[in-house]
Amino acid sequence: MQAPIETRNLTKNFDDLIAVNDVTLRVEAGEVLALLGPNGAGKTTTIRMLASILMPTRGSVRVAGFDTAVNAAEVRRRVGLLTEHHGLYTRMKSQEYLAFFGRIYGLDSDHTDRRVAELLERFGLADATDQRLGQYSKGMRQKLAMARALLHDPDVLLLDEPTSAMDPESARLVRESILDLRSENRAIIVCTHNLSEAELLADRIAIIRNGRIVAQGTASQLMQDYLGNPVMELRVDGPLDGAVNLLPDEVNIREQGEDWIRFQSPDPQQVNPRIIANMAAAGVRIVTLSEVRRSLEEVYLSVMDREAQE
Repeated sequence: MQAPIETRNLTKNFDDLIAVNDVTLRVEAGEVLALLGPNGAGKTTTIRMLASILMPTRGSVRVAGFDTAVNAAEVRRRVGLLTEHHGLYTRMKSQEYLAFFGRIYGLDSDHTDRRVAELLERFGLADATDQRLGQYSKGMRQKLAMARALLHDPDVLLLDEPTSAMDPESARLVRESILDLRSENRAIIVCTHNLSEAELLADRIAIIRNGRIVAQGTASQLMQDYLGNPVMELRVDGPLDGAVNLLPDEVNIREQGEDWIRFQSPDPQQVNPRIIANMAAAGVRIVTLSEVRRSLEEVYLSVMDREAQE
């Protein structure tokens, strides 16, 4: 079955610069893909090709079932695009600005009016309709640009730094909106430098460097691939003393203190109950045995470090 977003060997050259190099992606309906990478890695160029703003040098792109090179107009009707620089018309007010885009998308006026009212309310802009866009804060402009991207109820959303320049409350509102939109069976790509945000929003992660996808998978898959087995922490009531010797042979000790120890094992579900049983039999009182949380930032830095060494 065809996915709403599919690229195969997607490449874009600007003279001697290879901005995007042989990128193959697939994003299913109802899925959020976070596209991560340093500045200049090729994220924005990829987004522009998906939106049919740039044509690929080679490779293919299909969005919402249409080839972006052959059916550019159809692709643009079905894509909601939020760019990093959204170019608002600062002399307009929010309602006329969104109504203008409603006409561009071919929406009838009644539908546009309802949709505008709904989106302004959703993004907390309903009380600012008397202000011109030039009076809006950066965060308010970002939320209006997000409303514009959603105006025509697109099948595909391409969001470049969606919470950039927002205060924490506004950023949370936008993140919640993205999670709601995922449940509406859209395919969504989010480009962001906010790794905790990517971990919260995304079903899958793709990391791009020098135009190439260098890592791709779920957060848990990438953690396993780049950080190894889960790290567990055991804390006991009192000094460890000889309790370390009660750990199974397959356990790899990472670090330890007076009353705690961190270790890795290939199968915590099998190993942890044995550890608890061994400790209980020896009269060692366990305070906690839990997994140490690892972050997407650790994965990202590990990927970048490995790529830099190759």
